[in-house]
Amino acid sequence: AFKAAVLIQRWYRRYVARLEMRRRCTWRIFQSIEYACEQDQIKLHNFFSYLMDHFTPSSSKERDFISRMFISGESFKEAELEKYCDYESMEVPDSYTGPRLSFPLLPDHATALLEAFKQKQQLHARYVLNLLHETRKHLKQLPNISHVSTCYSEEVTVCGDLHGQLDDLFLIFYKNGLPSPSKSYVFNGDFVDRGKQSLEILIILFTFLLIYPKEVHLNRGNHEDHMVNLRYGFAKEVMQKYKVHGKKILKMIQNVFCWLPLATLIDQKVLIIHGGISDTTDLDMLEKIQRNKFISVLRGKKRKESNRNVEIQEINGESKVEADPAGSEAALSLCPQPRPTQAPSMANRLEFSKWVRQTVQEQIEWCRRLVDISESEEEELTYSSVVSLTDLDGPCWTRQEEWKQILDILWSDPMPQEGCRVNTVRGGGCYFGPDVTGKILEKYNLQFLIRSHECKQEGYEFCHNRKVLTIFSASNYYEIGSNRGAYVKLGPDLVPHFVQYQANKTAHTLTMTQRQGFPVALISRVEESAFRALREKLFAHTSALISAFKAYDKDNTGKITLSNWATAVESVLHLGLPWRMLRPQLVRSTADGMLEYKSWLDDLAMEQRSQEHIQSSLLEVIYRNRSNLETIFRIIDRDHSGLISFEEFHQTWKLFSSHMNIELTDDGINDLVRSIDFNKDGNIDFNEFLEAFRLVKQSQ
Repeated sequence: AFKAAVLIQRWYRRYVARLEMRRRCTWRIFQSIEYACEQDQIKLHNFFSYLMDHFTPSSSKERDFISRMFISGESFKEAELEKYCDYESMEVPDSYTGPRLSFPLLPDHATALLEAFKQKQQLHARYVLNLLHETRKHLKQLPNISHVSTCYSEEVTVCGDLHGQLDDLFLIFYKNGLPSPSKSYVFNGDFVDRGKQSLEILIILFTFLLIYPKEVHLNRGNHEDHMVNLRYGFAKEVMQKYKVHGKKILKMIQNVFCWLPLATLIDQKVLIIHGGISDTTDLDMLEKIQRNKFISVLRGKKRKESNRNVEIQEINGESKVEADPAGSEAALSLCPQPRPTQAPSMANRLEFSKWVRQTVQEQIEWCRRLVDISESEEEELTYSSVVSLTDLDGPCWTRQEEWKQILDILWSDPMPQEGCRVNTVRGGGCYFGPDVTGKILEKYNLQFLIRSHECKQEGYEFCHNRKVLTIFSASNYYEIGSNRGAYVKLGPDLVPHFVQYQANKTAHTLTMTQRQGFPVALISRVEESAFRALREKLFAHTSALISAFKAYDKDNTGKITLSNWATAVESVLHLGLPWRMLRPQLVRSTADGMLEYKSWLDDLAMEQRSQEHIQSSLLEVIYRNRSNLETIFRIIDRDHSGLISFEEFHQTWKLFSSHMNIELTDDGINDLVRSIDFNKDGNIDFNEFLEAFRLVKQSQ
């Protein structure tokens, strides 16, 4: 009996260990593919930045087009934005049966929205724009770092990434309660993208923010970024749901995103940021950065910062002053900085208040003259602008330094090793070690950090000796059953209490018999999804894989060893996966230990081939580039109409041809654009864009 018990125990442990290994391998596949996609996003925008640096517009018309499309993102001044997104002129028809909003908002409005979204109803565009307008107005008055105290509420609940998964937000509110004067929430960024109900999440969060401005706090994440939204689905979602007013809604959201606070401090002891920190993270600098300048962190790198003093150049191209030393000195001499007169005594409050207003106005006028802004473009004073004006005698940071501060806190990840290095896996931010965490905590007298940004199988994870906590609130992120979501509650003692969940309707309908085998069935389902995604990735790199395999096939036998197969695959995909362990799921076992790689690749092609019977080599290129092609299309399609005009395509092609050293006349470009317009409607849609890409590949 004892021997039997030992055998059963050994068998069970082996079974559990194998199950855990399968789970970890599946996780590695999902995460590696996700981060590789983020790398592609960074590379694509670095490519556009390179084009911009080496393209010389031949006319003011070309310069205006390039500036609007790739730099400014069609940046509006205050008055222009109000006029463009004029919600008051929109009429709500009597036939509209959805929720109605009136301002100031009340708790009943939030309840009505929640019920409406559960019933799959849609909020009218007028109310969406009105809500965004009021949210933007509120956010502009907030500091870069929000301060929360547990003295005013029983506890503070911190939620991580939601990524458009509305069911998770509903479940959090069901389990933890709605925001209220006694229940504070901090939502730590990445509200949008990937999921199908990103807009509904934004509407709910902004509504609660306006109802309970002291109890609801929102941090910016790396997906609260217009350029990221073009790739990961949020821009497409808005245009599909609001075909008439979608462009206005997107423009307002883009502007709201850049006003979101960057961090939150609880009791001056717990720092909440979306991504992480670096060895150069400076909270004092973060507090004083004019955060609204960074509409897209991906577009933050600016070329040639030749003069540190004259950098009143908007990071997204709103107002540009060439930074040559001679011109800078001349400008400064023409517009000398006003020296504030001596402050009157604080005893006379009226005189002191008058002096403050006069001094601030003089500083604004000086800045306006320096960048040649007329009075008609004046914006209302915001918290960040007041901070920057009152600290003019303090340290002067370059735009590059400010940009890096924001990039690091939005994109960085912790690592177990000491030090700080570039995050090559994501393509942005850095990896920071426990020593970096310790220095930041000691410098600012903090207890620990809370961050999100990474999906965790249990919904949360501690690292760096429990000094860094990752919280992720989107359950079933990769596939149903792939991970739990979680949120954390902090009381006055700042001891974290976790609540885990899984917003999974499938799991709730299982019978008792099915539940007993649920972990195995669930892992099999998630595993199948992961390997399907991995096979697509392999197929997309068929040509490169053949070249890599041939390097090991010196005698042209068409066969390589399984060990060489694993090495070659990693050299092409760079996913850092344990290929030898994954091999049984990807390659059929062979008696002689050799793989016929061409036959194996043909099998992959058969799996991916569409009903249209597109040739395999062409399909491979489309699989590999479709995401980039769609992103390029959406960048060119500035008005988000789903169509590219001839003029937009003409100017964009001139940009590409200058980079690729292709001599094309205007007539040549016009012939090209007419040939792509297959249905001859005067515009190019995405299907025509993709079809033209296929034809180019076939001609090659």
